[in-house]
Amino acid sequence: MDHQFIHWLGHASFRVEDGEQSIYIDPWKLPSSCPPASLILITHPHYDHLSLPDIRRIATPDTVVLATADAAKQIPLHCKLVHPGQALSALLWRIETVAAYTLKSTSHPMAHGWVGYTVTLESGMTVFHSGDTDRTPELEAVRADVALLACGGTYTMNGAEAGEAANRIAPRLVIPMHWGDIVGSRSEAEIVRKTFTGDTVIKEPER
Repeated sequence: MDHQFIHWLGHASFRVEDGEQSIYIDPWKLPSSCPPASLILITHPHYDHLSLPDIRRIATPDTVVLATADAAKQIPLHCKLVHPGQALSALLWRIETVAAYTLKSTSHPMAHGWVGYTVTLESGMTVFHSGDTDRTPELEAVRADVALLACGGTYTMNGAEAGEAANRIAPRLVIPMHWGDIVGSRSEAEIVRKTFTGDTVIKEPER
């Protein structure tokens, strides 16, 4: 399937094009050429997911920001607060939040209420961003056309776990993320491709 509308900006940062609109998820270390944001989604407040300089670079007076309560406290813009298991609308899009937490590490406890996002584009296509998570029941209950899955290990799933989760989600396409910066190497993304029985695209970061 076509995936050129999904831009991996490195680590867990993405820009999703929907017509002339741009949706950013966890913008961090953005290239200077990034267009302004219609919608910004923040999964949790760790510095590699919530970057105020990058948010300021792409935000306009009309940009809508969705963030967890602890992340929103750090953002000097009006934010819509989100929590796991929520369904809401933002501008043109339907959004669902999914609990994102780790079991092997204490770095992302379930009690913090951090999230991943499923976004329904105008075409009806759904794009899921896992946030920082392990292979959890909530993750495996997701259904989406495209799954952006953390696979770097240490603070999230590793490649094998992300590939096994993808087999349960059964998207049309998986794009591995959260590798190549801070933690995880390309080898983890290759393991996702080997483990997942569907299509996997390993992107190069646009920086």
